[in-house]
Amino acid sequence: MKDVLIFSGTTEGREIAKILSRGGASVHVRVATDFGAGIMSGDGIDDVQAGSCGGAEGIAREIKNKNCSVVVDATHPYASVISEHIRQACEQTGTALVRILRSGSSESGMITVPSVPEAVDFLSKTAGTILVTTGSKEAGEYTRIPDYKERVVMRVLSTLQSVQKCAELGFEGKNLVCAQGPFSEESNIALLRQTGAEWLVTKDSGPSGGFPEKLSAAEKTGTKVVLVARPPDSGLSFEEAVKKLESLLGIRLESAKRKVTLIGIGMGTDGMTVRSEKILAGADLIVGAGRMLKSAGTAGKKTLQEYRADVISDYLRQNPEYRNVAVLLSGDIGFYSGAKKLLECLEGYEIDVECGISSAAYLCSKMGIPWQDVRMISAHGKDCNISGNARISARTFTLLSGNEGVKSMCRELSEYLPEVTVTIGENLGYPEERIITRKPEQILNERTGELCAAVITNPHPQTECPVWIPDEDFIRGDAPMTKSDVRALSAARLRLKPDSIVYDIGAGTGSVSVVMALCCPDGKVYAVEKEKEAADLIEINKKKFCAPNVEVIRGTAPEILRDLPAPTHAFIGGSSGNLRQIVDALVSKNQDVRMVINSVTLETLAETMDVIRESDLIEEETVCVNVSKARKAGRYHLMTAQNPVYISAVRKR
Repeated sequence: MKDVLIFSGTTEGREIAKILSRGGASVHVRVATDFGAGIMSGDGIDDVQAGSCGGAEGIAREIKNKNCSVVVDATHPYASVISEHIRQACEQTGTALVRILRSGSSESGMITVPSVPEAVDFLSKTAGTILVTTGSKEAGEYTRIPDYKERVVMRVLSTLQSVQKCAELGFEGKNLVCAQGPFSEESNIALLRQTGAEWLVTKDSGPSGGFPEKLSAAEKTGTKVVLVARPPDSGLSFEEAVKKLESLLGIRLESAKRKVTLIGIGMGTDGMTVRSEKILAGADLIVGAGRMLKSAGTAGKKTLQEYRADVISDYLRQNPEYRNVAVLLSGDIGFYSGAKKLLECLEGYEIDVECGISSAAYLCSKMGIPWQDVRMISAHGKDCNISGNARISARTFTLLSGNEGVKSMCRELSEYLPEVTVTIGENLGYPEERIITRKPEQILNERTGELCAAVITNPHPQTECPVWIPDEDFIRGDAPMTKSDVRALSAARLRLKPDSIVYDIGAGTGSVSVVMALCCPDGKVYAVEKEKEAADLIEINKKKFCAPNVEVIRGTAPEILRDLPAPTHAFIGGSSGNLRQIVDALVSKNQDVRMVINSVTLETLAETMDVIRESDLIEEETVCVNVSKARKAGRYHLMTAQNPVYISAVRKR
């Protein structure tokens, strides 16, 4: 007798049903909702029903009616009531029970409560928007939170039952989000930012339920997490459950999940590890770009010539007969390879990775230099501030996009850092390998291939703090300039990150733009200036200080901001009377933008305070900077005062 009754509600339940069906068992699945039944039916399982069986007695009748010898409990970790009913029914009927546990996650750094009512009790004493992801079943509990219709946003399944229940409780419009999970980190971040949530309520649904993605999104958005702890439970891991079912049913079951191994094949035709060769020998499908398939020696094997992550994922989904798949990637999978994007597309597979030799390690070894101190960047198919990174490092390694990528890099280095030396590695590891070392302008006349990498050697890297640059170092002309002390304090209050996207509005000579660009070498600074003479000076200063990641935007804000990428930070040194409109434009592009506004006159300060209040901004601080500098008068020093400047650091509430 090989009839199995499965209570499902998780991806593990779906997978075990498919494995048992393929193994020859008669599978009967019971799920909580019609939505879940639709998903299970799509997997080719014939007997799928939704709804309760009627407690322990009803489950016992179902076991007898279907003549089942084994019951599998693959319900959600928080479905403790149904799990207890299943256990009681199996005891009544003397039926073997296999409980599958979903792996949990770390609970550190969170506010942990034993149940949803306790979570509501805690949140009732807090302020701020709350994003609830614990489902519609207990949605009524959250109505006990004062002003819940304004504070609480419910994210529930997109089923009629869930929507109706929440709507009846008063959750509607922007306070009701309906979608099917699990959700990616990016979608969680987008929702947290869109709702302005300061609190996230969640259950530990494990990796397959998207719990790690919720935590990482909360961390990146500064959202506090309230975790409803799992009830006590015991059972088997997925792999242990498969083995147990094999023993109980006397059948052979396939591996729990299809396996995909990502293999870095190193440089050229003989750079692959012995272990990688063994993995390829056992694979029933090998995927990779044409030159990689050729390098790996895949004769006699089924291959797919493809490198795009989404296409590979679709192919594997449409061809389930391939159970052990190898995907070839150039160099090492951990160094600017396609592995990162591919891993995002391979949910539900057993994933393994096998490293290779990176082009960085290979080229440095050919040059006879250690690579532990080399700065690692990539300009292969992406924007990259090569000169800005080379400015601050004795050696910088970068991947390049073929011959044009080499030319583009050398043109930029010739303009910004002509004193550096460039070593180009072409077709590394292949018979046609070539390594040349020249000055940037000399390489402009070289013709290179499509597989190129480079090491830039800078004999005089600038390692000092970029925030402090003396005023006299800038080319000024007649344009206004934020003075050195105020410039340094303003930039510090922006709290820039290496990859920040910054607006400098009313940039003047570009002194603040340059400082900010040097602080975020992997980011971008848009220097907005309406006066032609000043904008021309910014172009001169950005070259002088090796800041190619400054882009001069000629025009008046806020109109000129319309087509620019969303900023993470903004410095407003001049607004031409348009401060309120500029702030509104910034916030509309990014609710989380951090702004520093400088005011020189009392009238501008008053305008700034009005805008902060009327635009519902949080004023973190406003400081008045009074700077006096000493000048020599014979053997005496006299202090000369500069105009006081008010610096306001603000963000959206």
